[in-house]
Amino acid sequence: MRLIWTIAGCISVGLGLIGAVLPLLPTVPFMLLAAFCFARGSERFHRWLVEHKQFGPAIAAWRDHGAVPRRGKIAALIAIVVTFGISVAMGLPVWVLAVQAVVLGCVLAFVLTRPDGPEA
Repeated sequence: MRLIWTIAGCISVGLGLIGAVLPLLPTVPFMLLAAFCFARGSERFHRWLVEHKQFGPAIAAWRDHGAVPRRGKIAALIAIVVTFGISVAMGLPVWVLAVQAVVLGCVLAFVLTRPDGPEA
């Protein structure tokens, strides 16, 4: 079972890394999922991820406070606006834009209503 958790964690890290360069795919949720999986599958990988200089602070903020740092909120807002703007510029059908607006709006509402964390 530990192997399955470790594989799931590796897949989540891979998706998170892809999300670092693709605007619609989120990074932090996949890293949170990877930390969850690694905690059950590989102590070494879990330690590496939570101590990582880029991903560790966001994981710790979520784990300890259920928080999304202000910088992450700003990044999410920018990514959502850019993504929706690209969709509008591409001339997608109105019903697609409406669905996208609802989904992205819900994501944004969730992110913006999380606390900023202890440093704020």
